[in-house]
Amino acid sequence: MDPVVVLVISLSCLLLLSLWRQRSRRGKLPPGPLPLPILGNILQIDAKNIPRSLTNFSKVYGPVFTLYLGMKPTVVLHGYEAVKEALIDQGEVFSGRGSFPVPDRAHRGLGILTSNGNGWREMRRFSLMTLRNFGMGKRSIEDRVQEEARCLVEELRKTKSSPCDPTFLLDCAPCNVICSIIFHNRFDYRDHHFLNLLQKLNENVKILSSSWLQVCNNFPVLIDYFPGSHRKYLKNVADMKKYYLEKIKEHQESLDINNPQDFIDCFLIKMEEEKGNPQTEFITDALINVVHDLFGAGTETTSTTLRYGLLLLLKHPEITAKVHEEIDRVIGRHRSPCMQDKNSMPYTEAVLHEIQRYIDLVPTSLPHAVTCDIKFRNYFIPKGTTIITSLTSVLHDSKEFPNPEKFDPGHFLDTSGKFKKSDYFMAFSTGKRICAGEGLARMELFLFLTTILQNFHLKSVVDPKDLDTTPVVNGFFSVPPAYQISFIPV
Repeated sequence: MDPVVVLVISLSCLLLLSLWRQRSRRGKLPPGPLPLPILGNILQIDAKNIPRSLTNFSKVYGPVFTLYLGMKPTVVLHGYEAVKEALIDQGEVFSGRGSFPVPDRAHRGLGILTSNGNGWREMRRFSLMTLRNFGMGKRSIEDRVQEEARCLVEELRKTKSSPCDPTFLLDCAPCNVICSIIFHNRFDYRDHHFLNLLQKLNENVKILSSSWLQVCNNFPVLIDYFPGSHRKYLKNVADMKKYYLEKIKEHQESLDINNPQDFIDCFLIKMEEEKGNPQTEFITDALINVVHDLFGAGTETTSTTLRYGLLLLLKHPEITAKVHEEIDRVIGRHRSPCMQDKNSMPYTEAVLHEIQRYIDLVPTSLPHAVTCDIKFRNYFIPKGTTIITSLTSVLHDSKEFPNPEKFDPGHFLDTSGKFKKSDYFMAFSTGKRICAGEGLARMELFLFLTTILQNFHLKSVVDPKDLDTTPVVNGFFSVPPAYQISFIPV
Protein backbone atom coordinates (compact mmCIF):
# COMPACT_ATOMS: atom_id res chain seq x y z
CA MET A 1 0.00 0.00 0.00
CA ASP A 2 1.18 3.52 -0.77
CA PRO A 3 2.94 5.02 2.32
CA VAL A 4 0.99 8.27 1.85
CA VAL A 5 -2.31 6.37 1.97
CA VAL A 6 -1.16 4.52 5.11
CA LEU A 7 -0.24 7.86 6.73
CA VAL A 8 -3.62 9.42 5.85
CA ILE A 9 -5.53 6.40 7.19
CA SER A 10 -3.47 6.34 10.37
CA LEU A 11 -4.00 10.05 11.02
CA SER A 12 -7.71 9.68 10.33
CA CYS A 13 -7.94 6.83 12.83
CA LEU A 14 -6.11 8.88 15.45
CA LEU A 15 -8.44 11.83 14.91
CA LEU A 16 -11.52 9.59 15.15
CA LEU A 17 -10.16 7.97 18.31
CA SER A 18 -9.52 11.42 19.79
CA LEU A 19 -13.06 12.54 18.97
CA TRP A 20 -14.55 9.34 20.42
CA ARG A 21 -12.59 9.74 23.66
CA GLN A 22 -13.68 13.35 24.01
CA ARG A 23 -17.34 12.51 23.41
CA SER A 24 -17.27 9.54 25.82
CA ARG A 25 -15.83 11.74 28.58
CA ARG A 26 -18.41 14.43 27.88
CA GLY A 27 -21.21 12.16 29.09
CA LYS A 28 -20.30 13.02 32.70
CA LEU A 29 -19.34 16.64 32.16
CA PRO A 30 -21.68 19.62 31.63
CA PRO A 31 -22.95 20.08 28.04
CA GLY A 32 -21.08 22.10 25.44
CA PRO A 33 -20.38 22.49 21.74
CA LEU A 34 -19.02 19.49 19.85
CA PRO A 35 -15.21 19.70 19.81
CA LEU A 36 -13.02 19.06 16.83
CA PRO A 37 -10.31 16.42 17.22
CA ILE A 38 -7.13 17.87 18.75
CA LEU A 39 -8.28 21.50 18.29
CA GLY A 40 -11.34 21.17 20.50
CA ASN A 41 -13.54 24.31 20.43
CA ILE A 42 -10.76 26.84 19.87
CA LEU A 43 -11.95 27.82 16.37
CA GLN A 44 -15.36 28.70 17.86
CA ILE A 45 -13.89 31.25 20.29
CA ASP A 46 -13.11 34.84 19.34
CA ALA A 47 -9.64 35.37 20.81
CA LYS A 48 -10.15 39.16 20.68
CA ASN A 49 -13.35 39.00 22.72
CA ILE A 50 -13.42 35.85 24.83
CA PRO A 51 -16.13 37.17 27.23
CA ARG A 52 -18.60 37.64 24.36
CA SER A 53 -17.87 34.10 23.10
CA LEU A 54 -18.55 32.66 26.57
CA THR A 55 -21.82 34.62 26.80
CA ASN A 56 -22.92 33.23 23.43
CA PHE A 57 -22.15 29.67 24.54
CA SER A 58 -24.09 30.20 27.80
CA LYS A 59 -27.20 31.19 25.84
CA VAL A 60 -27.16 27.75 24.21
CA TYR A 61 -25.78 25.46 26.95
CA GLY A 62 -26.70 27.25 30.18
CA PRO A 63 -24.63 28.75 33.03
CA VAL A 64 -22.36 25.69 33.41
CA PHE A 65 -20.87 24.26 30.23
CA THR A 66 -17.81 22.48 28.87
CA LEU A 67 -15.34 23.70 26.30
CA TYR A 68 -12.36 21.82 24.93
CA LEU A 69 -9.39 24.15 24.69
CA GLY A 70 -7.25 21.70 22.78
CA MET A 71 -7.55 18.13 24.03
CA LYS A 72 -8.54 18.90 27.62
CA PRO A 73 -12.02 19.76 28.89
CA THR A 74 -12.56 23.07 30.68
CA VAL A 75 -15.72 23.79 32.65
CA VAL A 76 -17.00 27.37 32.35
CA LEU A 77 -19.09 29.07 35.06
CA HIS A 78 -21.24 31.89 33.70
CA GLY A 79 -23.39 34.18 35.85
CA TYR A 80 -23.45 35.16 39.51
CA GLU A 81 -25.29 32.10 40.84
CA ALA A 82 -22.92 29.57 39.25
CA VAL A 83 -19.78 31.51 40.24
CA LYS A 84 -21.01 31.99 43.83
CA GLU A 85 -22.07 28.37 44.20
CA ALA A 86 -18.61 27.20 43.12
CA LEU A 87 -16.12 29.76 44.47
CA ILE A 88 -17.93 30.68 47.70
CA ASP A 89 -20.32 27.88 48.68
CA GLN A 90 -17.83 25.15 47.67
CA GLY A 91 -14.75 27.35 47.82
CA GLU A 92 -12.31 24.73 49.09
CA VAL A 93 -13.08 22.29 46.26
CA PHE A 94 -12.75 25.02 43.61
CA SER A 95 -9.62 26.58 45.16
CA GLY A 96 -7.09 24.83 42.91
CA ARG A 97 -5.16 26.73 40.26
CA GLY A 98 -5.94 25.55 36.77
CA SER A 99 -3.45 24.82 34.03
CA PHE A 100 -1.66 27.95 32.76
CA PRO A 101 1.28 26.40 30.88
CA VAL A 102 3.44 29.41 29.93
CA PRO A 103 3.35 31.11 33.37
CA ASP A 104 3.61 27.64 34.95
CA ARG A 105 6.83 27.09 33.02
CA ALA A 106 8.20 30.38 34.38
CA HIS A 107 7.26 29.77 38.04
CA ARG A 108 7.47 25.97 38.36
CA GLY A 109 4.58 25.79 40.84
CA LEU A 110 6.08 28.32 43.26
CA GLY A 111 4.81 31.67 44.49
CA ILE A 112 1.15 32.59 45.00
CA LEU A 113 -0.59 33.09 41.66
CA THR A 114 0.12 29.77 39.90
CA SER A 115 0.84 27.50 42.89
CA ASN A 116 -1.35 24.79 44.41
CA GLY A 117 -1.74 22.75 47.55
CA ASN A 118 0.17 23.38 50.75
CA GLY A 119 2.75 25.60 49.03
CA TRP A 120 0.02 27.99 47.88
CA ARG A 121 -1.66 28.05 51.31
CA GLU A 122 1.62 28.74 53.12
CA MET A 123 2.73 31.50 50.74
CA ARG A 124 -0.68 33.19 50.69
CA ARG A 125 -1.08 33.04 54.48
CA PHE A 126 2.42 34.39 55.08
CA SER A 127 2.05 37.15 52.48
CA LEU A 128 -1.29 38.35 53.86
CA MET A 129 0.01 38.31 57.42
CA THR A 130 3.20 40.19 56.49
CA LEU A 131 1.35 42.81 54.46
CA ARG A 132 -0.99 43.37 57.41
CA ASN A 133 1.95 43.64 59.81
CA PHE A 134 3.44 46.29 57.53
CA GLY A 135 0.14 48.09 57.62
CA MET A 136 -2.03 46.97 54.71
CA GLY A 137 -5.19 48.90 55.55
CA LYS A 138 -3.34 50.65 58.37
CA ARG A 139 -1.38 53.83 58.76
CA SER A 140 2.15 52.82 57.72
CA ILE A 141 1.30 51.75 54.18
CA GLU A 142 -1.19 54.59 53.89
CA ASP A 143 1.72 56.97 54.52
CA ARG A 144 3.67 55.34 51.69
CA VAL A 145 0.76 55.67 49.28
CA GLN A 146 0.21 59.31 50.26
CA GLU A 147 3.90 60.04 49.72
CA GLU A 148 3.81 58.41 46.30
CA ALA A 149 0.64 60.30 45.40
CA ARG A 150 2.44 63.57 46.15
CA CYS A 151 5.40 62.48 44.00
CA LEU A 152 2.99 61.60 41.19
CA VAL A 153 1.40 65.05 41.40
CA GLU A 154 4.83 66.69 41.12
CA GLU A 155 5.62 64.64 38.03
CA LEU A 156 2.27 65.55 36.49
CA ARG A 157 3.00 69.25 37.13
CA LYS A 158 6.14 68.88 35.02
CA THR A 159 3.94 68.22 31.98
CA LYS A 160 3.01 71.94 32.20
CA SER A 161 -0.57 71.28 31.10
CA SER A 162 0.64 69.86 27.76
CA PRO A 163 -1.14 66.81 26.32
CA CYS A 164 0.58 63.58 27.38
CA ASP A 165 0.11 59.83 27.47
CA PRO A 166 -0.30 59.08 31.23
CA THR A 167 0.68 55.41 30.97
CA PHE A 168 4.27 55.71 32.21
CA LEU A 169 3.58 57.90 35.24
CA LEU A 170 0.55 55.86 36.27
CA ASP A 171 2.75 52.73 36.11
CA CYS A 172 5.44 54.30 38.27
CA ALA A 173 3.25 55.28 41.21
CA PRO A 174 1.75 51.90 42.23
CA CYS A 175 5.00 50.17 41.29
CA ASN A 176 6.88 52.35 43.76
CA VAL A 177 4.39 51.54 46.53
CA ILE A 178 4.93 47.79 46.12
CA CYS A 179 8.71 48.38 45.83
CA SER A 180 8.70 50.20 49.17
CA ILE A 181 6.92 47.22 50.75
CA ILE A 182 9.13 44.55 49.16
CA PHE A 183 12.53 46.31 48.93
CA HIS A 184 12.11 49.09 51.56
CA ASN A 185 12.80 51.82 49.05
CA ARG A 186 11.08 53.71 46.27
CA PHE A 187 12.83 54.54 43.01
CA ASP A 188 13.27 57.77 41.15
CA TYR A 189 11.01 57.67 38.08
CA ARG A 190 14.10 57.76 35.87
CA ASP A 191 16.09 55.06 37.70
CA HIS A 192 17.56 52.57 35.20
CA HIS A 193 16.63 49.41 37.14
CA PHE A 194 13.14 50.73 37.82
CA LEU A 195 12.51 51.55 34.16
CA ASN A 196 13.88 48.18 33.06
CA LEU A 197 11.55 46.28 35.42
CA LEU A 198 8.54 48.31 34.31
CA GLN A 199 9.34 47.81 30.63
CA LYS A 200 9.57 44.02 31.02
CA LEU A 201 6.41 43.91 33.11
CA ASN A 202 4.42 45.93 30.57
CA GLU A 203 5.69 43.80 27.72
CA ASN A 204 4.67 40.61 29.52
CA VAL A 205 1.14 41.88 30.17
CA LYS A 206 0.71 42.48 26.43
CA ILE A 207 2.12 39.03 25.64
CA LEU A 208 -0.22 37.37 28.17
CA SER A 209 -3.22 38.84 26.36
CA SER A 210 -1.99 37.91 22.87
CA SER A 211 -3.64 35.27 20.72
CA TRP A 212 -0.34 33.40 20.37
CA LEU A 213 -0.06 32.90 24.13
CA GLN A 214 -3.60 31.49 24.25
CA VAL A 215 -2.47 28.99 21.59
CA CYS A 216 0.63 28.05 23.63
CA ASN A 217 -1.42 27.65 26.79
CA ASN A 218 -3.81 25.31 24.98
CA PHE A 219 -1.08 23.38 23.15
CA PRO A 220 1.88 23.31 25.60
CA VAL A 221 3.98 21.19 23.24
CA LEU A 222 4.57 24.38 21.23
CA ILE A 223 6.38 26.06 24.11
CA ASP A 224 9.60 24.09 23.71
CA TYR A 225 9.67 23.62 19.96
CA PHE A 226 8.34 26.81 18.37
CA PRO A 227 9.61 30.39 18.33
CA GLY A 228 7.26 33.17 19.37
CA SER A 229 6.45 35.82 21.97
CA HIS A 230 6.21 33.18 24.72
CA ARG A 231 10.01 32.94 24.62
CA LYS A 232 10.25 36.69 25.21
CA TYR A 233 7.84 36.33 28.12
CA LEU A 234 9.97 33.60 29.72
CA LYS A 235 13.18 35.60 29.17
CA ASN A 236 11.64 38.71 30.74
CA VAL A 237 10.59 36.71 33.80
CA ALA A 238 14.08 35.20 34.08
CA ASP A 239 15.70 38.66 33.87
CA MET A 240 13.38 40.08 36.52
CA LYS A 241 14.04 37.13 38.83
CA LYS A 242 17.77 37.71 38.44
CA TYR A 243 17.28 41.25 39.76
CA TYR A 244 15.14 40.02 42.67
CA LEU A 245 17.86 37.52 43.62
CA GLU A 246 20.44 40.32 43.72
CA LYS A 247 18.19 42.30 46.07
CA ILE A 248 17.65 39.21 48.24
CA LYS A 249 21.41 38.71 48.58
CA GLU A 250 21.77 42.36 49.64
CA HIS A 251 19.08 41.80 52.26
CA GLN A 252 20.82 38.67 53.55
CA GLU A 253 23.96 40.69 54.19
CA SER A 254 22.18 43.50 56.02
CA LEU A 255 19.46 41.47 57.80
CA ASP A 256 18.62 42.40 61.40
CA ILE A 257 16.27 39.67 62.65
CA ASN A 258 15.03 41.95 65.43
CA ASN A 259 14.16 44.79 63.06
CA PRO A 260 12.81 43.60 59.68
CA GLN A 261 12.50 46.48 57.22
CA ASP A 262 10.38 44.96 54.46
CA PHE A 263 8.76 41.86 53.01
CA ILE A 264 12.06 40.24 51.97
CA ASP A 265 13.47 40.61 55.50
CA CYS A 266 10.38 38.95 56.97
CA PHE A 267 10.64 36.04 54.53
CA LEU A 268 14.36 35.56 55.26
CA ILE A 269 13.61 35.43 58.99
CA LYS A 270 10.93 32.82 58.33
CA MET A 271 13.44 30.82 56.26
CA GLU A 272 15.84 30.85 59.20
CA GLU A 273 13.10 29.67 61.58
CA GLU A 274 12.21 26.80 59.22
CA LYS A 275 15.81 25.76 58.58
CA GLY A 276 15.45 22.41 60.35
CA ASN A 277 12.20 21.48 58.59
CA PRO A 278 12.91 19.30 55.52
CA GLN A 279 9.34 19.86 54.29
CA THR A 280 9.50 23.65 54.50
CA GLU A 281 7.97 25.74 51.73
CA PHE A 282 10.15 28.71 52.71
CA ILE A 283 13.08 28.49 50.32
CA THR A 284 14.88 31.06 48.19
CA ASP A 285 13.14 30.02 44.95
CA ALA A 286 9.76 30.47 46.63
CA LEU A 287 10.77 33.95 47.83
CA ILE A 288 11.84 34.97 44.30
CA ASN A 289 8.50 33.83 42.88
CA VAL A 290 6.42 35.47 45.62
CA VAL A 291 8.29 38.75 45.06
CA HIS A 292 7.60 38.45 41.33
CA ASP A 293 3.88 37.82 41.96
CA LEU A 294 3.58 40.77 44.36
CA PHE A 295 5.54 43.06 42.05
CA GLY A 296 3.47 42.20 38.97
CA ALA A 297 0.03 42.03 40.58
CA GLY A 298 0.73 45.10 42.71
CA THR A 299 1.72 47.23 39.73
CA GLU A 300 -0.10 46.46 36.51
CA THR A 301 -3.66 45.92 37.72
CA THR A 302 -3.74 49.18 39.71
CA SER A 303 -2.00 51.27 37.04
CA THR A 304 -4.27 49.95 34.26
CA THR A 305 -7.36 50.65 36.38
CA LEU A 306 -6.16 54.21 37.02
CA ARG A 307 -5.38 54.74 33.32
CA TYR A 308 -8.77 53.41 32.28
CA GLY A 309 -10.44 55.42 35.06
CA LEU A 310 -8.98 58.72 33.86
CA LEU A 311 -10.13 57.94 30.31
CA LEU A 312 -13.68 57.37 31.59
CA LEU A 313 -13.56 60.60 33.59
CA LEU A 314 -12.46 62.45 30.44
CA LYS A 315 -15.37 60.87 28.58
CA HIS A 316 -17.87 61.89 31.29
CA PRO A 317 -16.98 65.43 32.49
CA GLU A 318 -20.31 65.72 34.36
CA ILE A 319 -19.27 62.80 36.59
CA THR A 320 -15.79 64.26 37.08
CA ALA A 321 -17.34 67.57 38.16
CA LYS A 322 -19.32 65.79 40.91
CA VAL A 323 -16.15 64.09 42.19
CA HIS A 324 -14.37 67.49 42.21
CA GLU A 325 -17.25 68.95 44.22
CA GLU A 326 -17.10 66.15 46.79
CA ILE A 327 -13.30 66.48 47.13
CA ASP A 328 -13.59 70.25 47.66
CA ARG A 329 -16.34 69.78 50.27
CA VAL A 330 -14.80 66.91 52.26
CA ILE A 331 -11.01 67.33 51.85
CA GLY A 332 -10.41 70.84 50.54
CA ARG A 333 -7.15 71.97 48.97
CA HIS A 334 -4.78 72.24 51.94
CA ARG A 335 -4.21 68.65 53.09
CA SER A 336 -3.63 65.26 51.47
CA PRO A 337 -6.58 62.87 51.10
CA CYS A 338 -6.62 60.02 53.63
CA MET A 339 -8.55 56.77 53.88
CA GLN A 340 -10.76 58.17 56.61
CA ASP A 341 -12.19 60.59 54.02
CA LYS A 342 -13.66 57.70 52.05
CA ASN A 343 -16.51 57.22 54.53
CA SER A 344 -17.69 60.78 53.78
CA MET A 345 -17.36 60.48 49.99
CA PRO A 346 -20.06 58.07 48.74
CA TYR A 347 -20.07 59.45 45.19
CA THR A 348 -16.31 59.07 44.74
CA GLU A 349 -16.52 55.56 46.19
CA ALA A 350 -19.31 54.74 43.73
CA VAL A 351 -17.24 56.11 40.83
CA LEU A 352 -14.26 53.93 41.81
CA HIS A 353 -16.45 50.82 41.99
CA GLU A 354 -18.10 51.67 38.69
CA ILE A 355 -14.72 52.11 37.00
CA GLN A 356 -13.70 48.62 38.11
CA ARG A 357 -17.06 47.11 37.20
CA TYR A 358 -17.22 48.77 33.80
CA ILE A 359 -13.67 48.03 32.62
CA ASP A 360 -13.86 44.36 33.68
CA LEU A 361 -10.06 44.27 33.96
CA VAL A 362 -9.52 40.48 34.06
CA PRO A 363 -12.63 39.10 32.31
CA THR A 364 -12.10 35.42 33.13
CA SER A 365 -9.79 35.78 36.13
CA LEU A 366 -7.00 33.22 36.44
CA PRO A 367 -8.07 29.61 35.80
CA HIS A 368 -9.24 27.58 38.80
CA ALA A 369 -9.26 23.80 39.18
CA VAL A 370 -11.22 21.38 41.35
CA THR A 371 -9.13 19.75 44.07
CA CYS A 372 -11.18 16.50 44.09
CA ASP A 373 -13.90 14.74 42.12
CA ILE A 374 -17.15 16.63 42.63
CA LYS A 375 -20.81 16.41 41.66
CA PHE A 376 -21.82 19.95 40.73
CA ARG A 377 -25.38 20.70 39.60
CA ASN A 378 -25.85 17.02 38.73
CA TYR A 379 -22.69 16.99 36.60
CA PHE A 380 -19.52 15.09 37.43
CA ILE A 381 -16.32 17.16 37.35
CA PRO A 382 -13.13 15.06 37.79
CA LYS A 383 -10.33 16.18 40.08
CA GLY A 384 -7.89 18.55 38.35
CA THR A 385 -10.38 19.79 35.75
CA THR A 386 -9.69 23.42 34.82
CA ILE A 387 -12.48 25.87 35.72
CA ILE A 388 -12.98 29.22 34.00
CA THR A 389 -15.12 31.81 35.77
CA SER A 390 -16.68 34.54 33.65
CA LEU A 391 -16.34 37.62 35.88
CA THR A 392 -17.78 39.63 32.98
CA SER A 393 -21.09 37.81 33.37
CA VAL A 394 -21.22 38.91 37.03
CA LEU A 395 -19.95 42.48 36.69
CA HIS A 396 -22.21 43.12 33.68
CA ASP A 397 -25.32 41.36 34.98
CA SER A 398 -28.27 43.46 33.76
CA LYS A 399 -30.50 42.45 36.69
CA GLU A 400 -28.05 43.83 39.25
CA PHE A 401 -26.67 46.66 37.09
CA PRO A 402 -29.33 48.12 34.74
CA ASN A 403 -27.78 49.10 31.40
CA PRO A 404 -24.48 47.37 32.29
CA GLU A 405 -22.72 48.66 29.16
CA LYS A 406 -23.25 52.22 30.38
CA PHE A 407 -20.75 53.89 32.73
CA ASP A 408 -23.02 54.94 35.61
CA PRO A 409 -21.90 55.46 39.26
CA GLY A 410 -25.60 55.17 40.14
CA HIS A 411 -25.09 51.40 40.01
CA PHE A 412 -23.50 51.77 43.45
CA LEU A 413 -25.72 54.47 44.97
CA ASP A 414 -29.08 54.09 46.73
CA THR A 415 -32.00 56.47 46.31
CA SER A 416 -30.64 58.79 49.02
CA GLY A 417 -27.19 59.03 47.40
CA LYS A 418 -25.43 56.76 49.88
CA PHE A 419 -22.91 54.18 48.73
CA LYS A 420 -24.52 50.80 48.06
CA LYS A 421 -22.51 47.57 48.24
CA SER A 422 -23.18 44.74 45.81
CA ASP A 423 -22.42 41.04 46.12
CA TYR A 424 -21.95 41.11 42.33
CA PHE A 425 -18.86 43.32 42.64
CA MET A 426 -16.20 40.68 41.93
CA ALA A 427 -13.53 42.87 40.35
CA PHE A 428 -10.97 41.13 42.62
CA SER A 429 -12.56 37.70 41.99
CA THR A 430 -14.02 35.93 45.04
CA GLY A 431 -13.61 32.91 47.28
CA LYS A 432 -10.35 31.32 48.43
CA ARG A 433 -8.41 32.74 45.49
CA ILE A 434 -9.60 36.33 45.82
CA CYS A 435 -6.80 38.84 45.13
CA ALA A 436 -4.42 38.91 48.10
CA GLY A 437 -3.67 42.58 47.50
CA GLU A 438 -7.29 43.76 47.39
CA GLY A 439 -6.92 46.02 50.45
CA LEU A 440 -3.80 47.70 49.08
CA ALA A 441 -5.34 48.15 45.63
CA ARG A 442 -8.49 49.77 47.06
CA MET A 443 -6.34 52.17 49.09
CA GLU A 444 -4.16 53.11 46.12
CA LEU A 445 -7.10 53.68 43.78
CA PHE A 446 -8.83 55.99 46.25
CA LEU A 447 -5.77 57.98 47.30
CA PHE A 448 -4.20 58.30 43.84
CA LEU A 449 -7.42 59.32 42.11
CA THR A 450 -8.54 61.83 44.76
CA THR A 451 -5.06 63.36 44.97
CA ILE A 452 -4.92 63.80 41.17
CA LEU A 453 -8.38 65.39 41.05
CA GLN A 454 -7.63 67.55 44.09
CA ASN A 455 -4.75 69.12 42.17
CA PHE A 456 -5.81 69.04 38.52
CA HIS A 457 -8.65 69.47 36.10
CA LEU A 458 -8.62 66.87 33.32
CA LYS A 459 -8.76 68.06 29.72
CA SER A 460 -9.14 65.94 26.60
CA VAL A 461 -7.43 66.88 23.34
CA VAL A 462 -10.57 65.82 21.46
CA ASP A 463 -14.26 66.30 22.13
CA PRO A 464 -15.15 63.95 25.03
CA LYS A 465 -17.97 62.51 22.92
CA ASP A 466 -15.38 61.30 20.40
CA LEU A 467 -13.28 59.41 22.95
CA ASP A 468 -13.29 55.65 22.42
CA THR A 469 -13.34 53.60 25.64
CA THR A 470 -13.42 50.19 23.93
CA PRO A 471 -10.63 47.94 25.25
CA VAL A 472 -7.80 47.18 22.84
CA VAL A 473 -7.49 43.61 24.10
CA ASN A 474 -10.28 41.63 25.69
CA GLY A 475 -8.58 38.32 26.26
CA PHE A 476 -6.71 37.90 29.53
CA PHE A 477 -6.61 41.68 30.23
CA SER A 478 -8.90 44.52 29.19
CA VAL A 479 -6.41 47.19 28.14
CA PRO A 480 -7.64 50.75 27.43
CA PRO A 481 -6.84 52.41 24.11
CA ALA A 482 -4.01 54.95 24.06
CA TYR A 483 -5.12 58.53 24.64
CA GLN A 484 -3.75 62.00 25.37
CA ILE A 485 -4.71 64.02 28.45
CA SER A 486 -3.79 67.43 29.83
CA PHE A 487 -3.47 67.93 33.59
CA ILE A 488 -4.49 71.55 34.25
CA PRO A 489 -3.50 72.73 37.76
CA VAL A 490 -6.50 73.69 39.88
